[in-house]
Amino acid sequence: MPYPVVIVDRAGTVRHTNPQAAHLFPALCPGRSWDDTVPAWLTEAHIQRIAQDPHADTANAVVSGPVGEQFYEAHPTTQDSGEVVWWLVDDTDHQLAREALRMERERTSFLTEASNTLLSSLNLERCMDVTARLAAEYLADAALVIAPRGARGALPVVSCVAGGEPERHQWNVDPNEVPGLGEALQGFPPVPSRWIDPATAPAWLVPDGFGPVGSIVITPLPGHGVPAGALVLLRRAGGTAFSADEEVFARLFAARAGAAMSAARLYTEQSSLTRTLMRDLLPPALHKVGGVEFAGGYRAAQDHERIGGDFYDVHPATAEGEESFAILGDVCGKGLEAAVLTGKIRNTVQALLPMAADHQRVIDLLNRSLVNSHHSRFATLVMASVVRNAATVKLRVTSAGHEPALIVRADGTVETGTSRGTLVGVLPEARATTVQETLRPGDFCVLFTDGFTEAKGGPLGDELFGGARLQTALARCAGMPAEAVVEHMLMLVSQWVGSDVHDDMAVMIIAAPRSAHLSAVGGHTRGRFTA
Repeated sequence: MPYPVVIVDRAGTVRHTNPQAAHLFPALCPGRSWDDTVPAWLTEAHIQRIAQDPHADTANAVVSGPVGEQFYEAHPTTQDSGEVVWWLVDDTDHQLAREALRMERERTSFLTEASNTLLSSLNLERCMDVTARLAAEYLADAALVIAPRGARGALPVVSCVAGGEPERHQWNVDPNEVPGLGEALQGFPPVPSRWIDPATAPAWLVPDGFGPVGSIVITPLPGHGVPAGALVLLRRAGGTAFSADEEVFARLFAARAGAAMSAARLYTEQSSLTRTLMRDLLPPALHKVGGVEFAGGYRAAQDHERIGGDFYDVHPATAEGEESFAILGDVCGKGLEAAVLTGKIRNTVQALLPMAADHQRVIDLLNRSLVNSHHSRFATLVMASVVRNAATVKLRVTSAGHEPALIVRADGTVETGTSRGTLVGVLPEARATTVQETLRPGDFCVLFTDGFTEAKGGPLGDELFGGARLQTALARCAGMPAEAVVEHMLMLVSQWVGSDVHDDMAVMIIAAPRSAHLSAVGGHTRGRFTA
């Protein structure tokens, strides 16, 4: 037979061996017990076989195990005499293939888990924590994730020992003290671990209580065009050193971790930039100016957006007795592009404040700047010059293609403003009329965009909120504070549209004091209010 064959009786005495079996087990010979000459897994299997019914389904089940550096399958055949014939088949190649397949499946599963965990957050510090924890748990005894130097010149570092929690550090150290670390932080290919002497590792690289280092792997964390940092893996002395295959796998893990860290860093930078740019685009917070109560509210067309094409501003008077200037507008379109144009209009109006008393002049200059710009969008505006006069508030209101202002009296009567005009940014000339209004104690003026009247919803989802419904709602707000009126309007329209698509909405309330005995306060600094 081409395979090693051993015949053993029920007592464990060898009855026959072929030359292949003698070559595999040199001490094995007929007439002797095989307990001391074959591996324990084979003798245990023999004891189990002779204890079973020879006709049972499991009597001839195959067992396997190592013999020296090889791996064998043992196939038993029980004879009528009770002797067992053991056929040994070399299964080393198959076993290595199965082990390699198992290892590959485990690594693939680990990389999938790592990718899902890393990409579940766009927070850079969390990505570094997850990278260090996963690397320490699956790849090494300890891991360090080192990011490029920050603004303060220190190296952001997260270290983690297997079984422990990640720890964050800021180190003012020289990465070039460790061979390959400085290059890895710059994105250069990794240095093989066999080139790194663990004994030369500086104390700052080794976690407290870790003990002597036996093997080190350093690999870059590649990012999107810019290196995301470096990954350092440590194994204790006396353990298994990193193999070349393990180094390759560490680089595969580092590629995923670096991509996640790079995405998190890019998101953080863009979020910071966006917040800075949006600061002047967000609607301001309004309050009392010169004894006149101002309140404003805004809701973007998309719930996930904070800015859009509607805007408002209030510019306080520079001296007592002078007019404050308020403006509310609606730019054609939605989202960021519309918000950019609102920013341009607001900045232009800011520059035109010295002539704000002449509404038509402001409209002419603003119209000219929009017509001559590269923007193809237009805007509607309503302006109000406001001053308190004893117990009343005097208004001069000018509408340029905008929804007419509404005057709500203290008794609940709602009056529609009569100012009319053409929209801004389309024709060479934009003409508008200015009307005078007087607010007595408890009265207020409502400036709003068409996002309120054109909000579509209701029971069937296709009915406009409309001007009549808005006036009815405002009539019930008589005597309410300005901020309460704003909140009530936004709540009503939000309930009306529900989760359906809607336009940007902006509203400003200009209210006279509800008592004639209130004193004028604040409002002597030119410029926008800030939140």
